[in-house]
Amino acid sequence: MTAVPDARSRPSPPARSALWSIGFRPFYLFAMLFAIVAISCWVAQFAGWTGSHMVIAGPFWHAHEMIFGYAFAVITGFLFTAVRNWTNEPTPTGPALASIACLWLVGRVLVLTPWPFYAAITDTAFAFAVAAGIAVPLFRSRNRRNYFFVALIVALGALNLGFYLAMADWIHVAVGRGLRSGVDLVLFLMAVMAGRVIPMFTANAVPGAKPLRFRWLERVALGSVLALLATDLLALPAPATGLVAGIAALAHAARFALWQPWLTIKRPILWILHVSYAWIVVYLALRALAAAELVSNSLAIHALTVGAIGGLTVGMMTRTARGHTGRPLQAGGLEVASYALLQLAAIVRVFMPLVLPQWYHGAVAASGAIWAAAFTLLAVQLGPILLTPRIDGRSG
Repeated sequence: MTAVPDARSRPSPPARSALWSIGFRPFYLFAMLFAIVAISCWVAQFAGWTGSHMVIAGPFWHAHEMIFGYAFAVITGFLFTAVRNWTNEPTPTGPALASIACLWLVGRVLVLTPWPFYAAITDTAFAFAVAAGIAVPLFRSRNRRNYFFVALIVALGALNLGFYLAMADWIHVAVGRGLRSGVDLVLFLMAVMAGRVIPMFTANAVPGAKPLRFRWLERVALGSVLALLATDLLALPAPATGLVAGIAALAHAARFALWQPWLTIKRPILWILHVSYAWIVVYLALRALAAAELVSNSLAIHALTVGAIGGLTVGMMTRTARGHTGRPLQAGGLEVASYALLQLAAIVRVFMPLVLPQWYHGAVAASGAIWAAAFTLLAVQLGPILLTPRIDGRSG
């Protein structure tokens, strides 16, 4: 009689890919890989190693791709996941999700070619596809509280299209104005979501923590960011920008202090969100100083893009990838190392040129190398998680 093999001795079937089962999986994976490649290419350009071989030489490609490439990808992955939770309605999965991701990938390639018209079409189609992907479940569930996210995504797409039109001289608007406004929109979205989740995460994870939120302060903090967006869109005089940025810095500093960040030091998956939010305060203070011509505006921008956008996106990618695949909300060693490296990249990029301006070029190259190392560690840690099914057997 043939013995029936024990189930425990049977080889486990190979894990199937779950890449297209939910929005955060492909977009977080692609964003991490793109963060490594794009910054490495920018450092090579900045150092003069590529000569004239890059189709878009100079800072415009770098700025555009970090806003409308990297940041937009992370925002898309986050919203496709969050909107599904908020509404109990499906967001794009399977072939629909793959098609939207393909638009993003093709856009990243086309922007490097001599065909900016096709890059503009592809990137605009991507933005409207993302807007539709969250609009349908939001409208079906009548989730009015979050309708504004649809408008934000459409606005990002419109600013991106404006960038291409300005680059082609089809509209007479400074290219930098569209890029600056895009950064402002990303800042507003981060400020909204940080205000929703960071106090909640802190209260849930830290015994005795009682982070506070005051409605009047929330309105001032978020309203000041929208006011800053208006000053950049309208190209208002520097004193107006400096005043708005200064008020915003004070409001966000007060907001941040009320969240009790000092209580999170033993929880890396939480302190990365707090420390990264602190960079928003640094950015706004430096914007006010830059308006008075006391510091370079580039230092302010990189406090936001490297310190705040980089740190907050990494923190949320870690949390989403772990929480939505059935894993404990604890950062592993590689993740903690990536958090530390990312903060170091921001410090080097922002403060080294302030202290040692003669080392500016070295600071840019060093910060870029540290950023790439941080995302390499993160991709090694999160890549397998994003590609394989949930460990608890649930869908998603």
